[in-house]
This record gives sequence, structure tokens and C-alpha cells, in this order.
Amino acid sequence: MKKAVSTTARSWTIIIVSMLVAVALAQTGWLRMMEDETRAVIAQLGPKQASGQLHLVEVDAASLAQAGKWPWPRDHYARLVDQLDEAGVRSIVFDIDFSSHASPDGDAAFASAITEAEASVVLPTFAQRASETAQDRVEALPVPSLRENTSLASVSVRPDADARVRRIVYGTVTDDTPRPSLSAQIAGVSGAVGEDFAIDFSIDPRSIPRHSFANIEAGDFDASQLAGRDVMVGATAIELGDRYGVPTYGVIPGVTVQALAAETLMAGAMAEFGYFPLLALAALLSLFVIRSHVYLQVAMRVALALTVLFTVEALAYHSARTMFEAVPGAILILFTGFLQSAWIVRQTLLEESLVDTQTGLPNALAFNRTEHKGAEFTVTAFIKEFDSIRAVLGQERLGKLIDRLVDRMSSVHSLAQAYRADTRMIAWVHQGDYQQLIDAFEKIDLALEKSLEVGGRRVDVQMAFGIASGADLDAASRAASHAASEGKLWHAHEDAEAAIIEQRVSLMGELDEAIGAEQLKVVYQPKLRLETDRIESVEALLRWEHPTRGHMRPDLFIPLAEETNRIDRLTLFVLKRTISDLLEWCKDDVVVSAAVNISANLITSDRFVAAAEHILQEMRVPRDRLVFEVTESAAMTDPESAARNLERFRELGVLISIDDYGTGQSTLSYLQQLPLSELKIDRAFVQNAHVNRSDGLMVRSTIDLAHSLDLRVVCEGVEEQACLDFLRENGCDYAQGYLIAKPLPPKELASMLEAQGQVVAHG
Repeated sequence: MKKAVSTTARSWTIIIVSMLVAVALAQTGWLRMMEDETRAVIAQLGPKQASGQLHLVEVDAASLAQAGKWPWPRDHYARLVDQLDEAGVRSIVFDIDFSSHASPDGDAAFASAITEAEASVVLPTFAQRASETAQDRVEALPVPSLRENTSLASVSVRPDADARVRRIVYGTVTDDTPRPSLSAQIAGVSGAVGEDFAIDFSIDPRSIPRHSFANIEAGDFDASQLAGRDVMVGATAIELGDRYGVPTYGVIPGVTVQALAAETLMAGAMAEFGYFPLLALAALLSLFVIRSHVYLQVAMRVALALTVLFTVEALAYHSARTMFEAVPGAILILFTGFLQSAWIVRQTLLEESLVDTQTGLPNALAFNRTEHKGAEFTVTAFIKEFDSIRAVLGQERLGKLIDRLVDRMSSVHSLAQAYRADTRMIAWVHQGDYQQLIDAFEKIDLALEKSLEVGGRRVDVQMAFGIASGADLDAASRAASHAASEGKLWHAHEDAEAAIIEQRVSLMGELDEAIGAEQLKVVYQPKLRLETDRIESVEALLRWEHPTRGHMRPDLFIPLAEETNRIDRLTLFVLKRTISDLLEWCKDDVVVSAAVNISANLITSDRFVAAAEHILQEMRVPRDRLVFEVTESAAMTDPESAARNLERFRELGVLISIDDYGTGQSTLSYLQQLPLSELKIDRAFVQNAHVNRSDGLMVRSTIDLAHSLDLRVVCEGVEEQACLDFLRENGCDYAQGYLIAKPLPPKELASMLEAQGQVVAHG
């Protein structure tokens, strides 16, 4: 949630900054020029034909050659008006200056033709500066004799800063009178004086019908083409100089500019909304750009966003006669793409700084930047003799070594996320109890007894571990270094020691409550008798389902119970429950023996022995159905007391088994002094006995020696069929492990035993 909020805030920050940049640039002239050029391109995407209502009569080069020196006598215009009026035109609009007198006869003839014409005649008026630097304006109106029966219209043209004409005013004031522009006059559109409109340059000026002045004057034209039409008369010959620059078409005659403006208004003036609508659209498109994660994706999305933006502008221009300004929005999109690319660069650099280049694992910086929720401890694993290993492997193979090492560690202990905290340290956080860590250290240490293969070389690695409370990498690293220097497997930082003590006190208090609240349960793991392929024995195992912590592993709380003198209560609890289940099974004629583990320090405890004897006498368990599994170390600590107490149990019908044989220092000949019935070989030797020569030899010889002493043999840790086959071949009596069955509740075990006609282990 926090990351999502952060991403949203960053996205809108980028958009707002980009929008401010776009709005600021929109006020500058060069962005206006970009907008003009863009609009010119858009106008040409959908070229249109003129309406055909407006015709041009050109004072072209041919007319000049025929009529002679310019300016012409005005009887030429009189004959033109007569011809056009006779052809039935609707209006005759002149874009020619008549503000000065010509010959009296010519002026009179022109005035007479205007008076007699049925078509409306429009003459131009304009105002201009008295000189280039003067502020005073000089107004130009047709001579009085020509004004009486005509309309006057403005021909004012205002080029932009780049000398191109893009807009025409609706009207101006001359002689203190508002005058419509020629284009507004022809189109019959009114507008405020000084207000202008954009010329639609998608109209092709070449599509406007044109006629030579000389041909019209001479009557050499098809009158039907002009009937009911509006006619604009103006100079197009280059030598007359009435020319303006416009977008797309370059320099064209002023009369053509006026004609394009008139065509624009006849089709309906373009609606203009500025840049804010497309700026808003660009902001939405920018959200799409910001969601890019790589440079190419940014570029592609920027290109797509720009395409959408300019497509909307083009569609609005050609389909809705609406003009938007897209360039500020394009600037917003481009700047957003730039900022997002900068962010990706930053993130890439940051990610690279958080990763160890040799292994790809996150490094110490990544550890410190990560929020380790629920971390009880930080653990570091210190590689001993690192410099020597580096000298053997070379710098380039160290990454592979770390990878192999993490794989080996992960095979025996779950690492949610490993960090390479230093060149010689691997770190992770632990969310469980500290005893799980101690157990993990021992398992990792045992796993590393087998060499690692790196680049064709076999490398022996030893490690020391450090523990710190919470997510404190520095403290854990110091603790690991201390353990390495002291030659210890692990060392806890002082804050971790305090946390460990607190956990122990809390957990033991909860264990007392668990015993009273019956949160503890006993389950049974079957043992397969290989001679009969039947389940004839089981081992009682304690389980604790904590109401808040969930399943608690026995190797977590049983060692604590031993250290805090609670193991006797736990063992007596298991003993009572096991005897009760045995008695229930007997009622159902289910024949099976059950083994209970007896802790080393209980064998020599007179109080425990007395309590156990009382339970055995009171509950009257069937003889030889109950087995006490005693660790090898228990027999070695105080052999005389151990032998005496075990004999007392044996007299009560309890069979005695030595558990975890092979992990201590005793010999079979020494154990011959104890009242034993069974010997159990530790899983450390059994699991790989079928593939490891030394383990196989140890298991084989132990079975032979045990049989020579009349002891039955149990091998635990059987998880593969090949291992079971090996034990069969070498005369093992019982096999125990997940290949046979997992631990089961009493009722499930009873059902299994009742159902077995012959429990077969496939071999």
C-alpha cells in the first residue's frame, strides 16, 4: 500500500512538473512558431476543394500585356462590371486600390457602371502607417464618386512575426466607420471590429475558379459559370507586387489570401480552444508513459501518446472544424518521457548499487534499505580462511563459490532471502525462535563437511555464525567475526542474548500452560519389521500446537525443557499417554510395541525413576510392549547409576533401547553391561549408507555386532527405497523413516494396524 501511494505521488509530481514546463514554454514565441508549423502540416493531411461559389478575376500577366501600362484607366473596370452584371453574378468585390483619382472620363464611366449594375459592388478601404517609423495612420478610401452606390470593405492584412499571413480580421474602422473585411462581406458573416479568425489552409487555393480580367472584359467567357456567383477582382501578376507569404503555399497574391479567408467563413469559421483541452489529454496519456519500466517502452509509449495527441488535433481540424493547440501537450508528453527515463536511470543505478555484481544477490545496502517486518534475528555466516580460498579459486570464481554455498545452506535450512553482506559474509533474517537457528548452524556445519565443487575444484569451507536481535546487520557481522576469531560455531551479540533469554522465559512459561491445557499431543511413527514386512513397533513423539505460534518443533522446546528442569513433566506426560494408547490398542487386539524417549539427565534422577515406576505399576502396561529409548550419552555420564535404574525398569517389563547409536563414544562391548534389548543407529549414518562407503561399513558392522550381543537393530532416517533395500540385505531388524510412514495420531495408527493384513514395503 505504501509503495502504491509513493508511485502515485511520484507519477503526479512528474506530470505536474511537466505541465508547468509546457505552460511556461507555451508563452514563448518559438513554441508559437512550432504550433503554426504543426497546424500547417495538419491542414495538408486533408486537402479540400473550394466551394465554387467564389470566383477570382485576375489582373494577371496576360491582362497587363493586353491593357498596357498600370494603373489602367477606369473604363476597363466599367466594362468588367458591365460584363459580370450581364452574366448575372451576385456580387463583385474589388481588391484594387481606388483611393486616388484617375481620368475624369474613366472615373465617371466606372461610377456609372456601378450605379447601373444589379449586382452589389464592394470596393476596398484600408488604413496604413504614414511611414515605416511613424505612429500616425493614413486611411485609404475610394474616391467619393465611386462610393455612392457601393459597399466599402476592409482589406487589411496583418502578417505574423515570420511575415506569413494566417489570420484575417472580421472588420476594421476607417473614416470613423466600422467596415467588414472582404471575406466577411462575401460570406455574410459579422464579427467584432479587430477580432480575427484563422484561415483554413486545407482549402486548396488552386481549386478556386479563376478567370483572366482581359477575357471577362472582352466578353470571352462562359456566362453560365458565373451566374449567381460572387466574384473577387484583384491583381495576381507578380510585377504588381500585391503578394503575401502564407503557410504551405509560400507567397501568393493578396486577392487569393482574401479568397481563402472568404471560403473559410462560407464553410463556417474554425472554433478555437487553445492548448488546455489537449494539455489535459496529454496529462492522461502521460500516466500511460509513466507506467513504463524500460527505456524502449518509454520511447514507444511517448511515440504512441504523441500520435494520439496529434491525431485528435487533426480529426478535430478536419472533421469538426475545431482548432486545438497540440504542441504544449506534446511538450508535456516529451518532458514526462524525459523525467520517466531519468527515473528509470536512477532506479537502474540504485538497483545496481543494491546488488552484488559477482552473485546477483542483494548486498548490505539492500539489506539496510529493506523493511524486514517480523524479523526476530539477523544472522550472518562468516566464511573462514576466505583469503586462502580466493587465492586458490581466483577472484572470478568467488561468485560461483557463494552461489554454491547458498545452495548448500538452503538445502538444510530455509533462507527466505540471502544477502551478500560482505565479500566473506552471507546474511539473512530469521522470523522464528533462536533454537531453530542453533539447530540450523549445526546442520549447515554438518552439510559443509562435504566439499563444494567450484570450477572443477573441490573446496572445503568452514563457517562461523553471528546472531543479532532484530534487523541489525552490523551487530550480526561483528558477532560472526567474533565467533570466527574465537573458533566457535556461533556467537550471539549482547542484544540477541537478551532477546534469546526473553524468548526462553516466555516460551517456558507457555510450555507450563500447554501441559496443563493439554495443548500437547502424542503421535506415533511406525517402525517396519523387515522380516515380516509388518508394522510391529512405533515411536512416541511429542507435538505442541501453540494457539498463537502454531506448530512448535520438538527440537525447539525440548532442549529448553531440559535446561529449565521441565523435561521430567513432559516425559511423564508422554509416558502416561503412550501407556493409555497401548492399553486401548490391546483392547482391540492390536499388537504393537511403543517406544518413549527418555532424556539423558532423567536416567540418573531418582525422583523421575520413582515417578515412572509408580505409573508403570499403576497402569500395568503389558510386558515387553513398552520401550524406553535412552540416548547413548546418558549411559556414558554415570554408567553405574544408569545401569541400576535401567535394570529397575527392565524388571517392570520395559524393554531398553540405546538411541542415536554412533554419535557418542561408547562401544558395544561397554554397552553389554546395560540391560539392553535394542540398539538404534542414528540417521546421520543410515541416510547415505547405500551410497557412502564409510557409512555403509559402519551400519553393516554395527548390525553384525549387535546381533552377536542378542540385540535387535533399528535404523532411523530411511527415506529412499535404495536405503531400505540396503538394510534388508544386511540383516537390519526394523526400519523407521518417512519412506515407511510419517508420524500418525493414535486413532489413525490403530486404523492402519487393524487394516494391515500384511504391511509390505516394496523392495
